[in-house]
Amino acid sequence: MASTYNTENKVIHDYNNLILSLPRENGCETEYMYFFHGFWCPSYLIQSVNTFQNKFHAKDNDIVVASMPKSGTTWLKGLAYAIVNRQHFTSLENNNHPLLLFNPHELVPLFEVNLYGGKDILLPQIDVSNMIEPRLFGTHIPFLSLPKSVKESSCKIIYICRNPFDTFVSYWNYINKVRSKKSLTELTLEESFERYCKGICLFGPFWDNMLGYLKESIERPHKVLFLKYEDLKEDVNFHIKRIAEFVGFPFTQEEENNGVVENIIKLCSFESMKESKGNQSETVSTIYEKKFFFRKGEIGDWVNYFSPSMIERLSKVIEEKLSGSNLSFKGGP
Repeated sequence: MASTYNTENKVIHDYNNLILSLPRENGCETEYMYFFHGFWCPSYLIQSVNTFQNKFHAKDNDIVVASMPKSGTTWLKGLAYAIVNRQHFTSLENNNHPLLLFNPHELVPLFEVNLYGGKDILLPQIDVSNMIEPRLFGTHIPFLSLPKSVKESSCKIIYICRNPFDTFVSYWNYINKVRSKKSLTELTLEESFERYCKGICLFGPFWDNMLGYLKESIERPHKVLFLKYEDLKEDVNFHIKRIAEFVGFPFTQEEENNGVVENIIKLCSFESMKESKGNQSETVSTIYEKKFFFRKGEIGDWVNYFSPSMIERLSKVIEEKLSGSNLSFKGGP
């Protein structure tokens, strides 16, 4: 017993020392955020990220949905789940498809939250040994900070990003809903925007997160599929087929003729998921209500929030940080 107690005390001591050694800024959904392994995250995620990096072993048929928060993650998780599991749920007539009963985040768990989060995360924890293959996971962690087994195995990563203007507005609305549940004061638009432009946001800087996956998608297109939210909205039929081909579950001509692609589009549409039984009144945890993950899903809503000076500021940040990458977005100024 004494040995166990001493070990636990050492873990706590080492963790506290680690926290004290990290760069710290005022937080978003928590009081503070810390710069850990190349990105900003709250203290409650540091230990789980560390455990994930050291203990997770990827399988070659794993599929990972990666993104910055509020970039279309929920939608892409739903699409990926529906594509990979379509043979198990061929009919939607009985309203028994998991995506009608559960939130996509419950079906495609986050590495850093649902696998290694521990009791402090306040979210359900998943036992990977019980997951049906191919296993589907999600993450917001930058590519360079992923475990070696994820980067070096043959598992597939689908990354989605979004115009930073719209991402910021969605992010600001989301974190204030979470802050309210935690009895924290609301962040003003200006305060949150200032941090965002400095890269101080969950799993940011956003430009590093995007560019890491973009670089990998160019060097290893068989490993990382890089998508933009705006392109997906513009031609979802084309991109669903592209995703299916990439993860090794291409649609047959018979499936296309029978409207399977269209059924998945309808099932995973913003309206369908927002109004589904699984996303009405329940919560993912005591803090995160399912309705938090569905706001508008529109392109260009940022115009209702940005002042001329904000437009100029973020435009300059994007131009500077994404310079030379050829990465651009529709729906911007």
